Amino acid sequence: METVTEQEHTDATASGSDRPLRVALLTDNYGPGHSGLLYAVQFLEGELLKAGCQVQVVAPACDGPNPYRDHPLRTEHRLKSMRIPGLTMAVADGRGFEAALDAFAADPPDVIHVHGLGSIGLLGVWAADRLEVPLMVTWHTDFEAYADHYAVLTPFLDAYYRLLKVSTHGMKRPTLQDMRRWMRIKWWKRGMSRRNLLNAARNMLEAADLVTTPSDKTATRVRELAPNSRIRVVPNGADALPEGPPLPAASGPRIIYVGRIAPEKNIQLLLAAFDWVREEIPNAELMFVGDWNASSWLEAKLAIARRRGGVILAGQIPRDELGPYYASGDVFAFPSLTDTQALVLHEAAHAGLPIVSCDHELRLVLDDGVNGAIARPTPESLARQLVMLLHKLKDPEFKAAAQARSREMASWWSIEHQSTAILELYRDLAAGRPVQESMKAIPPVGA
Repeated sequence: METVTEQEHTDATASGSDRPLRVALLTDNYGPGHSGLLYAVQFLEGELLKAGCQVQVVAPACDGPNPYRDHPLRTEHRLKSMRIPGLTMAVADGRGFEAALDAFAADPPDVIHVHGLGSIGLLGVWAADRLEVPLMVTWHTDFEAYADHYAVLTPFLDAYYRLLKVSTHGMKRPTLQDMRRWMRIKWWKRGMSRRNLLNAARNMLEAADLVTTPSDKTATRVRELAPNSRIRVVPNGADALPEGPPLPAASGPRIIYVGRIAPEKNIQLLLAAFDWVREEIPNAELMFVGDWNASSWLEAKLAIARRRGGVILAGQIPRDELGPYYASGDVFAFPSLTDTQALVLHEAAHAGLPIVSCDHELRLVLDDGVNGAIARPTPESLARQLVMLLHKLKDPEFKAAAQARSREMASWWSIEHQSTAILELYRDLAAGRPVQESMKAIPPVGA
């Protein structure tokens, strides 16, 4: 049996008490699809349990990875949900919310930690207000970039936006029955405006005692969206993946992409850039690791690219088996502009891969010119940087230095580093102590 060290015991106890720190994690994304947000929540959950915290998880009822289901320090509230076309996650529809609030009231947590802006996230805002419990919100999604993509959530968010507006103005608090009625009324409308969606986000962020963001980029977005929010950058942790048996050797230099294959990830840009790369390096390969059947529009384009040659569609691979895929690549390509941190960048860096990214704001594991390059989001620029980096990697000294720098930078943002920082924030919030704000990620001492 694992023992808890004296320091871990101190971290995991409530201020002024010997009892374990009680933390409620509320998330709208706990499956069935695989995503960086899902893994970020579960990585943190595992570290909190290891440190001796009592953890309550509130999430939609759905299938998906649930590695700590039977842990003795963990309780789980799964709320009735529905699948909505266009989303890979289930959405809680309001049923069971009263029971969840009763459970909180019977045994209030020391801190409520909300991950994201769905109906359950906003339930957490309400619960924190009702129970006078400190509220932390972690902002995992570039909501301005995804506002149109998440428009299908607007019937639910409109109801909760009204709730927050009423609470803010000191009027009589609506009941959950009122909220369900609002949902029914709005459901068949075409959705609410982008403005109202972002207003809901702003209200939620400014209601929190602290907003944590996984990158400097996201902190800037939060400040623009919710100027009165209190912000601290705490990158989500990621550790090196198991190595596993190596894949067959590539026929030429291999560019690899791992992650969700969807239009908002700029996959079409990477495909166009690869056409240019093949003109310079005819035996180059581009491997996609992810569910390439999820988007019918992209599926057709990817199938055509595979027939032309050089494109490998590996499909969805379990996360613990991804190590050999990263190891098989020479360069990791990242065309997305909508990610808030991108754990795949950290996984690639742990594997020693140099990175070419189109997102100049995500620099946690990228040192431009040393272990990678920043491209403009055009096919020509992305192709040029990929070709230049592949040529540089022919120099053994450059390659060794790039690999070492990737691994070094990835080591700064481990799961342990994140959980230590988050536990410190929990203790400060629970004790009512002021929390230092920071718009920049702070590497460990000595990094």
